[in-house]
Amino acid sequence: MNTAERLPDSETTDLARDSATELSKLLANMPEADRARVQLDGIELILPRDALALLRDILTEMAQGNAVTLVPRHAELTTQEAANLLNVSRPHLIKLLEGGQIPFTRTGTHRRIRYEDLMAYKAERDRQSKEAMEELARQAQELHMGY
Repeated sequence: MNTAERLPDSETTDLARDSATELSKLLANMPEADRARVQLDGIELILPRDALALLRDILTEMAQGNAVTLVPRHAELTTQEAANLLNVSRPHLIKLLEGGQIPFTRTGTHRRIRYEDLMAYKAERDRQSKEAMEELARQAQELHMGY
């Protein structure tokens, strides 16, 4: 995993916000462009559009004061890394693994979770949570509870 361990300072968040805004405008105004020429310290680079969109997303997160971690989709995570991404405790994650809710492999005595599998679990969990909230809101409206 590639990670920025520290949170961005206010000067960095301001610069990131301005850069994300300009990059968003460029991407929106040039939807057919599949690459961009970027100059950095006199060296010219050609970047694919997907890389620019990713850079925009990273800058947007930095503008909000968030640290950013890049994880390749094929990456295998430790149980602690996976628990951090789900914002749950490591013991809770291990219960999910052992209960068969998230696939994993063992490397010796260590469990490893594929990033894609973890994100699929998270997406399903989020979907179920949204459905439950919508159902509660519907019931509250039926009961005239002011929601």
